[in-house]
Amino acid sequence: MTEDQNAACHVTEENEVFFQKRQTRAEPQDNHSRSPLSNGQCVVAVPSCSMLNPSFDLSLCRASLERKGFQIPVGDMEVPLKTALDVPSVRRYMVFNSAFFHFIMAPVLYVVVWCAVFSTLHLYITVSDYWVLCLTVSLASIILTSAIIFILHYCNKEINVNLDIRLIQVNERMAKHKLLVGVADWVQNCTGNMKLYFVYWDMSHCFSTLVETLEDNSETSVQQNKLKSKMSHLVLVTEVSDRGPDAGGSEEEQESLDERRPLLRNEDPDCSSSSNHSGKAKVTQNYSLVPDSSLSAQAKAYQLLMTYSAAYVKLLVSEQFSGQSQHHVQPRRSHCTTTPVCLCQYIKMKIL
Repeated sequence: MTEDQNAACHVTEENEVFFQKRQTRAEPQDNHSRSPLSNGQCVVAVPSCSMLNPSFDLSLCRASLERKGFQIPVGDMEVPLKTALDVPSVRRYMVFNSAFFHFIMAPVLYVVVWCAVFSTLHLYITVSDYWVLCLTVSLASIILTSAIIFILHYCNKEINVNLDIRLIQVNERMAKHKLLVGVADWVQNCTGNMKLYFVYWDMSHCFSTLVETLEDNSETSVQQNKLKSKMSHLVLVTEVSDRGPDAGGSEEEQESLDERRPLLRNEDPDCSSSSNHSGKAKVTQNYSLVPDSSLSAQAKAYQLLMTYSAAYVKLLVSEQFSGQSQHHVQPRRSHCTTTPVCLCQYIKMKIL
């Protein structure tokens, strides 16, 4: 996890109600200027300016979106995107976790493993024919290298705390414009392709479907235990000011502030720097993205949709769902028929 990641743990009824309202009235003034779009359709894909220093031209994103009829305020796109991605530690992580870096690392790893295995076996095993030893070492190195690369590839298909979770605050704002944002990368023709994707997605149907699923499950304790077991690793660490017992308000006031806090909160850099210069002690605080058991089904559905939205976009645009639609019989759906796996289905498969 990146040390500058800011998060909060609860979603409130107010967020859920606002989400329901904005799904029905999102950008009515622009509907006449947009071409018909379907869920899962890529609206804009902007490549990274550099593989060694990943960054995206947000002005190009805005121009492309405006040409397609999306009028998005700066506070809903540029500001949260810069907060989420324009951080040195996040950029470094994007480089070392990219598919292109893994592509370069594979032969280097093979050579390192080959030398290590050969030197170890040569000390303890005496072989008259060196080609037999070299062949054995090569096979063992190929197996070990393939296993490591496979593990890295599998981990990239899971939700990423350092990248996907940071985009929650972006998708909370973009969802009202019926767009979801995600970052995906792969290697094509020995060249890395890292892009920022804007995918059209009307989340109202997925929201209602997920709410019905949560409400139909009468075993609330079983459902909560399943959520904890599947989402226990989604824990974010943030630095907060160490206020003494006399500085803070009552426990009820603190809980009220927590309930109004979004999934991921932004911190004003000026406020952060001023607090650091004031000499206040800092303590770390953990925030879990597991929906609280006291939340309603609507609030839980909203939090789950926002939490897994960026990871879903990443898998969708990289066509990671194509094999699942062929090998698994999907239940009948009345929405999202244009994608192999719907967002609500993805959440059901992962954690419900």
